[in-house]
Amino acid sequence: MHAGRSLSSLAAACGRTLHGPDGDIARLCIDSRQPVAAEGTLFIALDGKHHDGHRYLPQLRERGVRAFLVRQGAVQALPGESMIAVPDTLKALQDIAAWHRAQFTLPVVGITGSNGKTVVKEWLNQLLAPEERIVRSPGSWNSQVGVPLSVWAINETHTLGLFEAGISEPGGMDALERIIAPTLGIFTNIGPAHGAHFASDAAKADEKAKLFRRAKTVVHCSDHAAVCNALNKLGGVQLLGWGRKPDADLHIVEDRADSDHRTLQLRWKGDLCTVELPFSDDASVENALHCITLLLHLGRSAEQVAERVRQLRPVSMRLETLPALNNGTLLNDAYSNDLASLTIALGQLARTAAGRPKLVVLSDIADSDEAAEQRHAHIAGLLRSAGVEHVIAIGPAMRAHAALFPGGTRFFDDADALLHALPEPPVQGAVTLVKGARSFGLERLVARWEERTHGTVMEVDVEAMRHNLNHYRERCGPQVRIMGMVKAGGYGSSAVEMARFLAHEQVAWLGVAYADEGIELRRQGIRTPVLVMNPEPVPMETLHRYQLQAEVYDQRSLRAAMDFAAHVPDAPAIHLKLDTGMHRLGFLPQDMPALLEALRSAKPLHVASIFSHLAASENPQQDAFTRGQIALFKELSARLIDALGYAPLLHIANSAAATRFPEARLDMVRLGIGLHGIGADAEETAQLRPVETLRTVIAQVKELGAGESVSYGRKALLTAPARIAVLPIGYADGLSRRLGEGRGRVWVHGEEARTVGAICMDMCMVDVTNIPCAAGDDAIVFSPQHPLQDYARDLGTIPYEALTSISPRVKRVFIRE
Repeated sequence: MHAGRSLSSLAAACGRTLHGPDGDIARLCIDSRQPVAAEGTLFIALDGKHHDGHRYLPQLRERGVRAFLVRQGAVQALPGESMIAVPDTLKALQDIAAWHRAQFTLPVVGITGSNGKTVVKEWLNQLLAPEERIVRSPGSWNSQVGVPLSVWAINETHTLGLFEAGISEPGGMDALERIIAPTLGIFTNIGPAHGAHFASDAAKADEKAKLFRRAKTVVHCSDHAAVCNALNKLGGVQLLGWGRKPDADLHIVEDRADSDHRTLQLRWKGDLCTVELPFSDDASVENALHCITLLLHLGRSAEQVAERVRQLRPVSMRLETLPALNNGTLLNDAYSNDLASLTIALGQLARTAAGRPKLVVLSDIADSDEAAEQRHAHIAGLLRSAGVEHVIAIGPAMRAHAALFPGGTRFFDDADALLHALPEPPVQGAVTLVKGARSFGLERLVARWEERTHGTVMEVDVEAMRHNLNHYRERCGPQVRIMGMVKAGGYGSSAVEMARFLAHEQVAWLGVAYADEGIELRRQGIRTPVLVMNPEPVPMETLHRYQLQAEVYDQRSLRAAMDFAAHVPDAPAIHLKLDTGMHRLGFLPQDMPALLEALRSAKPLHVASIFSHLAASENPQQDAFTRGQIALFKELSARLIDALGYAPLLHIANSAAATRFPEARLDMVRLGIGLHGIGADAEETAQLRPVETLRTVIAQVKELGAGESVSYGRKALLTAPARIAVLPIGYADGLSRRLGEGRGRVWVHGEEARTVGAICMDMCMVDVTNIPCAAGDDAIVFSPQHPLQDYARDLGTIPYEALTSISPRVKRVFIRE
């Protein structure tokens, strides 16, 4: 037993006594829906305004959980259970986390401020990961609950901690400081968020600065007066400031802005250095400078910092991207509204619009201590800066400051008035950002303006996809480029939205199967280089017009490219496809003499890359064959490079090979199924995050008697009374007929419900006899808790086919953090 995490030790940390058997605890759980192993889990029954964790103990007991932390008097322990009873379960969780933190002496960076905490944390992770074993807050877990759960993840292998701390009311930082106990700190800024709970920015800064009262060093922007004043009140803490004044520890000597990057000349300890940031906005520059200052303080050289900062990748927020009526798109951020998050959301609007009209529906901002006139002038300025052509403003404060907004802005008192006047989006083909405080209920507007489809949807978790992309980036290293495969409708997830995401993540290339897929990306404003891996002739004029590049795999396609390049100076580059054993498309080894001769005479033609396909990279039994393919590819590529006189990009690795065959990574890897959470093996899949959830809703529940039949052909004859749920998903949605007659299943309230009878075109029926449910309840086909791999196994196929078979009529909803 690991005595440091024994139940008795945790009870002692709370000042209580353990009732029941002792045991080792590896996991803390506060959500009964979370899939966790029963052994080694302590469930903490938190009380909240809208929930009581004690209600879910029966479900957890059924799943085998036997260790509970509960409120005194709320429940009684059953025989064999371990229980810690406390007056306040949240405080007990925090006590446990603080005790756990005290067991470790690693340096910990505490990060607080009004905005930028998550970005700074994630960028520090990117910048320091090469030499540190980092434990950090997942996502934006910076609350009174999120912080202790984050800190619990510290273990003996970690060399550095990165934890966010967020507060919304006075007094909130004391508990978080006790838990994080940072040795280093970053104070990002002070902004309007949660301003209503503090008398002034100074009061808010003073509360946040409490996080650093035991820290050794704190990084901040020395140009922020409220931050500086709060930090100067701390005793015995080294303050490191960056700023535009010469007396700053890190002095910004020069700041040059371009359309997509910023170049900074900085002075640190008397020496000048230059860094180039792959972003141009002020918020990203501020976040990066916090990171740069800390890295220099930690002893990283200016050259090393400049090289790593240049490779920083974006970190985004939570937004839903939905299809809208009138051929539009909705960005649903109808849950919060402040100036900082509005700025972020407007950036996402610009990226999504890509040339399409932009409409913003915006409610009053209530949680701000900024003067009303100044606040609304700021809002109007943000809208103008973002190039928003159409604005709808909701709330009395917006109307009172109508003169500050662009001409043509429409004002409504509340959501009801807007819905009555505009039952549909007023601008054809627009991308609409709906941004509002919860109290305005703008989710009703989203529901009305969203394109009307049936209740079956495929949710795409963008943060999970980002996690998976970064997994491969970390494996392959910064020198290896990424091609994101978006063919076949982005593996069923929506090619355009997936391509927008990958473009935002700065992948080097996108891969499609056919030219029309690439043309659609261009029409949607996506400018990332696109490789068309087509098996059919495409006119070179078409490729040229849409700035697409295609593979060349035989003498016919090579001749077409050569002829076009001879007459068009800016003809698209080509990508030579070699057949090293897949025996699909490509030049075979015996074709090399003729290919080499043709290339030597094709001087105007530029070869962008040479590539091949591996036939069995995921199968260990075929590793000898795979290594033979890789060796043959390298041999043939060397001959081609010699003939060309320059070195195009080389790529042969798919997702599995990127992991299993480091020698195959070369200049670029092509990521497909790995982006969706399917790894090369079970071990890697456990490190990835499932991306897609296919869900539908119960349309009707029927009580049927014995002897009744269900569905076409009367193949399902009930032998006993049954409750049958009708679901609006059928084979026209991609739910194969192979899943009928009990071979398929869905999950209703976490319980398995098998299919009954044949799958219909638009519907199917499942047995819910022992599952309490009603019309309108969710039914899950696959999800992170019910893996796609299991669904594919029921189908008798592979995850690729299972995903790409989901019909286009199933609505795709992209979820962003």
